[in-house]
Amino acid sequence: MKLIIAIVQDEDAARLVSNLMNEGYSVTKLATTGGFLRAGNTTLLLGVDEEKFQGAMDVIEKVCKSRKQIATSPSPVAGTTGVYVPYPIEVMVGGATVFVLNVEQFIKL
Repeated sequence: MKLIIAIVQDEDAARLVSNLMNEGYSVTKLATTGGFLRAGNTTLLLGVDEEKFQGAMDVIEKVCKSRKQIATSPSPVAGTTGVYVPYPIEVMVGGATVFVLNVEQFIKL
């Protein structure tokens, strides 16, 4: 058995959970916050048998695509100290960060 920990952008979470459940996977959803853009994201936990592992990964890959987004980044104003003006920068968002762990024991009470 494997434990899949998938961290996805909030924008993709509902569709991913729906697709995984339609394929017969049980999913636990946690609201989390990312460190890079300080934006909300969602962490999903899935316990899957070895033979269903690749199917779950295929669903995650299909739903969670990377895309470009405009974000603001503070920049110092020339000649001043401690004054910052936000300016737009293009960043890649979306996709998924996935951790896969082997599970030695699974107990459901």
